[in-house]
Amino acid sequence: MLSTVPTLFGALVLATLLHSVRRFKGFYRIALYIPNVTSIVAVSIFFGAVFSNNFGLVNAILGTVGISPVPWLSNPWLIKLVIALLMTWMWTGYNMIIYLAGLQAIPTQIYEAARLDGAGPIRTFFQITMPIMRPIILFTVIISTINGLQSFSEPQVMFGSNAANPNLGGPGQAGLTTLLYFYQSAFVNNDYGYGAAIVWAFFVLIMLLVVVNWRVVQRGRKS
Repeated sequence: MLSTVPTLFGALVLATLLHSVRRFKGFYRIALYIPNVTSIVAVSIFFGAVFSNNFGLVNAILGTVGISPVPWLSNPWLIKLVIALLMTWMWTGYNMIIYLAGLQAIPTQIYEAARLDGAGPIRTFFQITMPIMRPIILFTVIISTINGLQSFSEPQVMFGSNAANPNLGGPGQAGLTTLLYFYQSAFVNNDYGYGAAIVWAFFVLIMLLVVVNWRVVQRGRKS
């Protein structure tokens, strides 16, 4: 929730703004998409350094305005927030490209007819753009949810992952994700049967999301 909701909202806003841009559109596309093709390991190390409790850039900036250091990587809720910010930064551009392609596929005649009927930008967006984009938005919701469930490298790189570290995912295992839990069960605790059960449950959950996506899209097409 902390990553999917702001990612999709930000992607839709950026795609709408970029769709109306006349100049340098290619440059903006590349600039906003670069985070998605950046190494997850490099980004995780970077975010870990920026939000470091003692020497992080964020705490240094807060210190200049008299705010005491914030325990970003030791507080359970703040750990989740940092990981969510990382994933939001990486995946907003990817979803923006998908939304932009959907917006560009909408015939301009529909918008021209709406303007002739007196519809303003807000009404046009909610009564024309959103209904047409509904299958694409639902697709990105499912894909983003699956990506969130599959997160592994972010907490693994930030907080370490080896047999000598009993707290995978940070203090109190606040950043422990499903796949990192599978890794801990199978390859740290050597409980391969339980690890296999986790993966199968994860597979069933993903399949349920795919089925829901397909059913809703089909219902939207029939209507």
